[in-house]
Amino acid sequence: MRMITVAATQMACGEDPAVNVAQAESLVRQAHAAGAQLVLLQELFESRYFCQEQQARHFALAHEAASSPLLARMQRLARELGVVLPVSFFERDQQAYFNSLLMIDADGSALGVYRKSHIPQGPGYEEKFYFSPGDTGFKVWDTAVGRVGVAICWDQWFPEAARAMALEGAEILCYPSAIGSEPNDPTLQSGGHWQRTMQGHAAANMLPLVACNRVGVERFGGSEITFYGSSFIADETGEIVAQASADQPEVITASFDLAVQRERRAAWGLFRDRRPDLYARLLDY
Repeated sequence: MRMITVAATQMACGEDPAVNVAQAESLVRQAHAAGAQLVLLQELFESRYFCQEQQARHFALAHEAASSPLLARMQRLARELGVVLPVSFFERDQQAYFNSLLMIDADGSALGVYRKSHIPQGPGYEEKFYFSPGDTGFKVWDTAVGRVGVAICWDQWFPEAARAMALEGAEILCYPSAIGSEPNDPTLQSGGHWQRTMQGHAAANMLPLVACNRVGVERFGGSEITFYGSSFIADETGEIVAQASADQPEVITASFDLAVQRERRAAWGLFRDRRPDLYARLLDY
C-alpha cells in the first residue's frame, strides 16, 4: 500500500502580489490540514493573468528561479508542512522569459524547473509576447510522495505531453491552469472540453490527474476574462472524483493507492501493447 492524498486549489487573483501569495499560502495550509501531501496551485498565481494584453511593463513581474522571493517562501512553506508543492512562476533567465514551474519536495528542496512547452496565442491569451517555448522537455520528478509529472495549461491539450510523462514513469499528473471565457467570443464555452481532454489523459495512461484553475473576473484594457475554476481530480479511469465550484476559492482533495494503481496499469496492458514502430509517421507532420 502506498496511499497519497492530493489537493487542487483555486482562487481569484488581484493587483497586489503580496495578497495573492498570502492567499495561496492559506490554501496550502488548508489542504495540509485536510491531509494533503501534494498540493497544486494554479498557473501564475502571484499576479493577475497579465497575458490578456501585450505590455512591456509586465516583464517586471519575472524573477530568476534562484533569487525569486515567491519560490523561497514556498520552499519554506513546503518544509514547514512537509508537503510537495509544484509552484508556477514567471521566470527570467538572462534575456529569456518563460512560463515555468519549480517542483519543491516535502523537505523544501528544489528538484528542478519545468518550462511550459506549448505557448498559446489568441485574443486574451497572448502568451507568445511574454514567453519563449520551454527548453526543458517534459519533466517527471521523484518526490516524497511518488513520481510526479507536471505540465502547464496549454500543454494539457496535447496528449503527447501526458504520454511522455507516463513513459518517464509518472505516477500522477498535475496541470496548473489559467483558463476561462474567450474575450473575442463570449458564446464559446470551453470548460467541458477542458475537463474531458484531461480526463482522457488520465484514462489513456491510467494515471490519476490533478487540474487546477483560477476563478474571478479579470480586466486589462478592453479585454475581460471570467475564469471558470472547476478545478478537479480524476482517477486512473478518467472519472472525476473531486471537483471545485466555478466561482469560489476552494480546496479539494482525493486519495489514491499508488501501489494498487501500478498493478492495474500493468494488468490492463496499455503500455505492453504500445506499437512505437508504427508511430514514426507522427514526426512527418
